[in-house]
Amino acid sequence: MNSLPRIRPALRLALCAAIVSLALLVASAAQIQASIAYTVSLSSPEQHLVAVQMFLPAGTAQRELQLPVWNALYQVRDFAQYVNWVRAKDRAGNPLLVREVNISRWQIEGASGGAIVEYQIYVDSPGPFNAQLNSHHAFFNLAELLMYPVDARSAPMDVRFSSIPKGWRIATPLASIADAEFTAQNYDRLVDSPVEIGTFQESDFDEGGGHYRVIVDADSADYNMTKIVAALHKIVAAATSWMSDRPFENYMFIYHFPHGSGGGGMEHAFSTAIDLNAPSMKQSLDALNGVTAHEFFHLWNVKRIRPQTLEPVDYTKENYTRALWFCEGVTSTAEGIVELRAGLLDEKEYLYQLGEQITELERRPAHLTQSAEDSSLDAWLEGYGYYHRPARSVSYYNKGELLGVMLDLAVREASDGRASLREVMQWMNENYAKKGRFYNDSAGVLEAADAVSHSDLTSFFTKYVSGTEEIPWDDVFRSVGLRVESFPNTVADAGFTASRNFDGPMSVSEVTPGSEAEHAGLQVGDIIIELQGRAAGQESREQLAALNPGDTLTLRVRSRRGGDRELKWKVGSHQEISYEVKDLDQVTDRRRARRMAWLKGEAQSSGDERAGAAGTTGMTGATGTAK
Repeated sequence: MNSLPRIRPALRLALCAAIVSLALLVASAAQIQASIAYTVSLSSPEQHLVAVQMFLPAGTAQRELQLPVWNALYQVRDFAQYVNWVRAKDRAGNPLLVREVNISRWQIEGASGGAIVEYQIYVDSPGPFNAQLNSHHAFFNLAELLMYPVDARSAPMDVRFSSIPKGWRIATPLASIADAEFTAQNYDRLVDSPVEIGTFQESDFDEGGGHYRVIVDADSADYNMTKIVAALHKIVAAATSWMSDRPFENYMFIYHFPHGSGGGGMEHAFSTAIDLNAPSMKQSLDALNGVTAHEFFHLWNVKRIRPQTLEPVDYTKENYTRALWFCEGVTSTAEGIVELRAGLLDEKEYLYQLGEQITELERRPAHLTQSAEDSSLDAWLEGYGYYHRPARSVSYYNKGELLGVMLDLAVREASDGRASLREVMQWMNENYAKKGRFYNDSAGVLEAADAVSHSDLTSFFTKYVSGTEEIPWDDVFRSVGLRVESFPNTVADAGFTASRNFDGPMSVSEVTPGSEAEHAGLQVGDIIIELQGRAAGQESREQLAALNPGDTLTLRVRSRRGGDRELKWKVGSHQEISYEVKDLDQVTDRRRARRMAWLKGEAQSSGDERAGAAGTTGMTGATGTAK
């Protein structure tokens, strides 16, 4: 009779070790693939308290849970400051040891058979960058209230909402799997999906094969849904046609129109959340159109066309990048193009806005000392008042938008009109986003610009993106028959400088020595609560800009030591240089043709007349060498 060969002891031990290792790998893989389930209870809206229950599957005995330290804004906000307590138990209900590793991480002991983690967190920060629960509604950026298992961030995630007040509904781009229960393929996708819960109004529409949901949480007297939807039709049609792409089937717009402070938007892969002040909404849809066009275009630029320095998201510390001038600033450039294509902005208004952007940059002495790349890198300093002073910083939004315009015109010039910013964005969409690749900050943008223009635009990036050379505005715009005119302007001087973070209050960062503001008692660090009797918000900047010398300015402020006070003083004046974008004295037909294509956001066809390159190469620095 045949028999199996005997296995040597050493080999047997090796086989056993291999089997154990394989079993551990299989168990680890199973653990990572098993869903993490959350239950979020809204039982205490008046106290702004959310109760979270987290179900961990069987796995290793020791698990670590992380609550992100930042989300939505480039600011570390340490959401753990709002966590009241954390406790855990096994599936049988026996308590497990919970130990705080650091201020935003907790360690659970004895979780090999699975664990149920419970904690309570306070959420009452309004705005699209935050999380809030009150008796009116709930709005959640989920990264601000849901911890994740450090070893299973890529696992499938389910979230269920319970104790929802009667009459409230749920709106979120997350996939629904049951009543009030949703799923995502991993933690990153879960927390990139905002949630609105309340008595909101909704309108749906279809455009170009995509389905859109419009969610509005506001007093119905403060807005006209029909007009909003009509504008959205135009914006999404203009943006998707400009990119020749629609990377989704369903998309959600979430709007809040508060009567107090409100302003700004937050982009997500399949949605956006936008806050706008209710009184401003009654006057005009201009602010809504601009913010919406900006946030919608982010579904390409930032959410899919993404710099390597932002990947993977590090929820434990800052993600430094030099590319925000492109991520945010050039998205503002695209915002203008989308509005022009949608018919929501005309040439006159667009050129006026360009003049305002140039004025803003030129009035900041820091434009000679801080590059667009460095402004991007320094974004994490925006929470500090001093950083906003004109001598300290430039905005990557402001300079980035102008660089987007300049890059558009430089690519047109280098390619004799055959390519534009549109081709740059589409090239990056095809070669980065659709291939699952991330670009190498400014070098990746340069690669795209060179590829579509068949030229070398290194000099442009060296001078104006990584460098701080003065921008030759007349050279920038000559190819489209325009020039930039500067003129002295007597402007109102309120005597102070204030800044407002997207999610925070308006804070005084500088008070002019000897000014009426100083005499009235205004101090650096004061928080502006009201301006001219209206809650301070995103629109306060426009209110200040509308002041005339001699007007009485009324502020209600709160000092850092506490206590509110009302201050009044007469607005002074001073001379400043302003800038306007105007026609050249003589505009040739070729330059008009180039301008028409530029304002459409399109390259010129081979049959179009093209602007000559003579006298315009100073801005691009292009060699003209074909690649």
